[in-house]
Amino acid sequence: MLTRRDFLKGSSLVALAPSVPAFLAQTAHAAESAKDDRLLVVIQLDGGNDGINTVVPYADEGYARSRRKLRIATDQLIKINDQVGLHPSLRDAAQLLESGRLAIVQGVGYPNPNRSHDVSMAIWQTARFDREDHMGYGWIGRALDDVQRPAAGAPDSILLGNENLPAALRGRKSITSALAHLDDLVLTDSSVAPPSIGRDATGNDLTAFVRRSALDAYTTAERFKDVAHAAGNDGQYPSTKLADRLRLIARLIKANFGTRVYYAIQSGYDTHYLQLPAHADLLRELCGALKAFLDNLASSSVADRVLVLCFSEFGRRVEENASLGTDHGTAGPVFLAGPDVNAGLHGATPSLTDLADGDVKMSVDFRHVYATVLEKWLGIPAKSALSGNSEHLPLFRS
Repeated sequence: MLTRRDFLKGSSLVALAPSVPAFLAQTAHAAESAKDDRLLVVIQLDGGNDGINTVVPYADEGYARSRRKLRIATDQLIKINDQVGLHPSLRDAAQLLESGRLAIVQGVGYPNPNRSHDVSMAIWQTARFDREDHMGYGWIGRALDDVQRPAAGAPDSILLGNENLPAALRGRKSITSALAHLDDLVLTDSSVAPPSIGRDATGNDLTAFVRRSALDAYTTAERFKDVAHAAGNDGQYPSTKLADRLRLIARLIKANFGTRVYYAIQSGYDTHYLQLPAHADLLRELCGALKAFLDNLASSSVADRVLVLCFSEFGRRVEENASLGTDHGTAGPVFLAGPDVNAGLHGATPSLTDLADGDVKMSVDFRHVYATVLEKWLGIPAKSALSGNSEHLPLFRS
């Protein structure tokens, strides 16, 4: 009986090239070169993060006037300069900033903003404004469609978590896996890959596509199994859901798994009611997990290859509401973290007095952040992913 390990034997694919499909041998040959590729980890702050109480323009007279009950006292803030400070729960983020591993882009949004969760998230995920395009491919999926498939058995992107697949990862050709735990995609030892899977998998018909998909599934499962059972230093992480997900991503990255984009979601940012304690907990969870993740990778040879992008679908209104919370707004900050970022503040600090219908004005188009990440970090042309919106920002040292 042919077992998965007998069938796959990732380390033997090149030697067995004459007896396996050509595309599989080519994928194995590409595995080594894929180790040097740069990687992207995306953290979605779901619900609409209050950027005003995250990166606080404390010197703006509009802050105290508009946030009478939600205002964070100046002596509690972690001051970046004489105008802006970080929320007190972001002490780990402040350490990343001091060590040159955190860039904060202020005032990020898009023209004609929409305050609907679904619509605004779809715009950020697809980088498209026509609602008919929101059911199509995402900006990451389209970008990955244009590059060579990663190492044998590795999907192009991985969602860590049990949420629905983000539209950003949908692509025409690129493959995405989703798992909450490494064991989720580990097949039992009795699982068998039928020999017929590898036969005629190089064609362009539907049968060949199904066989390639099945072969990918078995190979991915085998590689997840290897990572799940491998011994290694996971570092010290907080006991939070987001930290658990970033720990798994770190294990996959340090194992040179081959996937180029990893995605995690942190929910809870829709703070209409009693915002102060909930928002403080969310930010503490975010930066605690983020710093642990980067510190974990810092002890390995892969640290310089990793960039983390944190975004939310919109910010919050400048004025607090009557329920000690804030309502849906527009522009907000985007965080980028990693050893090669151009650390510090980018973009103009939003004014809390010069507003657009009660919201801060956008100063940076989110597509310019995406274009910079794709072209300057991942080395992937942004044209097809972003419809030509490829203006770059000075976000990286090199």
